[in-house]
Amino acid sequence: MTGTRAVDVLVVGAGPAGLAAAGRLAALGAGTVEVLEREPQGARPWADAVVRAVRAGAVRAGAVLRTGVTVTGWSGPLTLDTTSPAGRERVTARAVVLATGARERPRSARLVPGTRSAGVLTTGELLRSVYAYGQGVGTRAVVVGAEPVSWEAVRALRHARVEVAAVVTEQAWRRPGALRGRVPVLGGTSVAELLGRGRLSGVRVRHRDGRVATVACDTVVFTGDWVPEHETARLGGIVIDPGTRGPAVDGAFRTSVAGVFAVGDVLHGGEPAGTAVWEGRAVAGPVLAYLSGAVSWPVSSVPVVVAAPLRWTVPNRLVPDRLVPDRLVPDRLAAPGGRFLVRAARPLVGPVVVAVSQDGVLLHRQRVWRTVGPYRSMPLSGAWAARVAPDGGPVRIRVL
Repeated sequence: MTGTRAVDVLVVGAGPAGLAAAGRLAALGAGTVEVLEREPQGARPWADAVVRAVRAGAVRAGAVLRTGVTVTGWSGPLTLDTTSPAGRERVTARAVVLATGARERPRSARLVPGTRSAGVLTTGELLRSVYAYGQGVGTRAVVVGAEPVSWEAVRALRHARVEVAAVVTEQAWRRPGALRGRVPVLGGTSVAELLGRGRLSGVRVRHRDGRVATVACDTVVFTGDWVPEHETARLGGIVIDPGTRGPAVDGAFRTSVAGVFAVGDVLHGGEPAGTAVWEGRAVAGPVLAYLSGAVSWPVSSVPVVVAAPLRWTVPNRLVPDRLVPDRLVPDRLAAPGGRFLVRAARPLVGPVVVAVSQDGVLLHRQRVWRTVGPYRSMPLSGAWAARVAPDGGPVRIRVL
């Protein structure tokens, strides 16, 4: 161990949530605010204007950004061990904000059969190859998935002058076979097998009606299907929510470990950068309240669970205490701003009626007019949270 240092707030992850949190905390006088990022370049070369602006704002506010630093473990509830080109170091903080983001599920985790050929990528690997290193990624590609990030992959492939043969998605497409931006979309279709040895030569796809076809390509990009980067949280003994597979948090983004908060895609992969920025800024109030001693860490909570076809909700815990002063968090029991984010496992055609109850008592009923998809969360009002019984059973969210 080369050294030990102390800071007031340590933020792990320099994505939009972590940078927004650091910038807001530094601007509000939280003391020494430091951001650790394992990528050597900090903000990715392909980062959009929102991320670049948040990064610049954090640095202007006085937050310290340390890149090329990997968190390897915990030596205490608020002490992190790190490794960088400069060596190993131990950093102790008064509060820790986890903003480690999410990653796309790779081909192996999706259990797609076939040989281990070259040319199989995730969107992150594609973007890094194209924009960071300028590497060639093939000549003809198939993109798997139809999430917003899938179209980012399409743009990157076109930037690299790679022909996009098709976008393949298991979700129903409004116009099967139709072009989106001159790219054929195969809706209701899954990848059944990867073909080729040494280098990918094609993918075998299976349509919902059982028909099988082969699409010739030398590159396939698996997009979306996000998995929270929760390794740091698990190493710290933080309780993981079974729905999100990220840290379980209450309305103030507090985890099960005193002094440790979590925000951004580590809680809910696949949200727009704007949502992550909003959460990063919102966590500043609870962190400041904790640092000032205005509130104590909750010792009990009421779980918030969902029923199929819903997948998860954030926050997924409610606490009975008065979280923080109103000037810091507008809604005491719901997420800052008074809302929950709820994700469905499959498309739900609007209007969708969502009900919230506890021990058989209806707390809230909300009609959502638009179609709810599995790739974006729907906001749910948190006005009902004040009526939750602290000693009652779990709060249940379901579709009627």
